[in-house]
Amino acid sequence: MEDGAEKFIPRGIRNNNPGNIKKNNIEWDGLVSEEEQKDNTFFIFKSPEFGIRALTKILITYRKTHDLYNIWGITNRYAPPFENNTEAYKNFLINETKYAMLQTIPFTIEGYLPIVKAIIKMENGDQPYDDDTILKGMSLAWS
Repeated sequence: MEDGAEKFIPRGIRNNNPGNIKKNNIEWDGLVSEEEQKDNTFFIFKSPEFGIRALTKILITYRKTHDLYNIWGITNRYAPPFENNTEAYKNFLINETKYAMLQTIPFTIEGYLPIVKAIIKMENGDQPYDDDTILKGMSLAWS
């Protein structure tokens, strides 16, 4: 890297919000203080684990409340066509996870790990976390 050049860090990674969860009325565990919520669109979390927890909680809610259990259903809700290229998002998740579009995702941490990793990569252009970090965040949601 050249002198003075800094590596670009995607917004979701900077915000410890790798799922790029937009601000809403949910008071997520692990949010930085209101004064520190400097991003006008997306939440900022204290650590990546809390951002991963929130992402996982959303996916669990999709499953339990909305009966969304495959890439097709999850993506249509998480990345709706009015603000995303949902078809590209679906194809990316299929390629990353090796799950088929309509395959039922096993409702376990291990089953959802590839989905969480793929969403992080899709949202940020990179997936910089090791499995221990991701699993810690997912465990916070699963308990």
